[in-house]
Amino acid sequence: MDTTKSFLGLWYVRGLLILALVGLVAALAAYAHLTIKEARYSNYGPTTINVRGEGEVLARPDIGQFTFSVRAQGDDAASAQEQSAEAMNGIIAYLTEAGVAENDIKTTNYNLNPRYVYEERACPMGSYCPPGEQRIDGYEVSQMVEVKVRELDNSGDLISGVGSRGATNISGLQFTIDDEDDLKAEAREAAIAEAKEKAEELADALGVRIVRMVGYYEEEMYQPYYGMGGDMAMSESAMARVAPNMPTGENEITATVNITYEVR
Repeated sequence: MDTTKSFLGLWYVRGLLILALVGLVAALAAYAHLTIKEARYSNYGPTTINVRGEGEVLARPDIGQFTFSVRAQGDDAASAQEQSAEAMNGIIAYLTEAGVAENDIKTTNYNLNPRYVYEERACPMGSYCPPGEQRIDGYEVSQMVEVKVRELDNSGDLISGVGSRGATNISGLQFTIDDEDDLKAEAREAAIAEAKEKAEELADALGVRIVRMVGYYEEEMYQPYYGMGGDMAMSESAMARVAPNMPTGENEITATVNITYEVR
């Protein structure tokens, strides 16, 4: 009887050990599988594809903008400023009477500087002659103004008008859109749609499926303008005779997006 109990006890212990070993092996296998999986993603990460989409919207501009300067010289600072003010006030009065709002006329630069000359001095021929003494020979005022034009058909007349009233360096005429938010959103939506279509085509070609979006980047948008650029300084007689025609064309609003998708 004691021998039988000892035999059964021995097999019971062996059974427990076997079960413990089986459990340990299973735990080790599960841990190894998890470790390998984590290592795979840690080293390489999930498989992804990256696509680029572009969208554009064309729209006619609704606002124009140009700059001009007024320059004046005088024997002293006060007289130079007075001459500049008289010319500028006349131009601004003309723009206001022509329908340009006061908040669409803005001074962007104002300078009052002395003008210098060097006194001549007699020097022996063939010898070094240092420059003469510098002295102030009057003052010069320069004021630059930026004008927004909301009635685009009047652009040519306004440019001609300020030129005939003493403005110089009339430049930088450009036609833009005052509020582009809705147009930018429309262009972005088209860019995203194009990127999605490219991603689906690429996934089909690779034999994988798209799981989710994991990255998005929108490139900075640059909006070219269409209009006249550079200096357009003209003589008073030319400005008075002909008002230039100013075609506005169309502006292109663009958006470019980069989207990354996880695939399996």
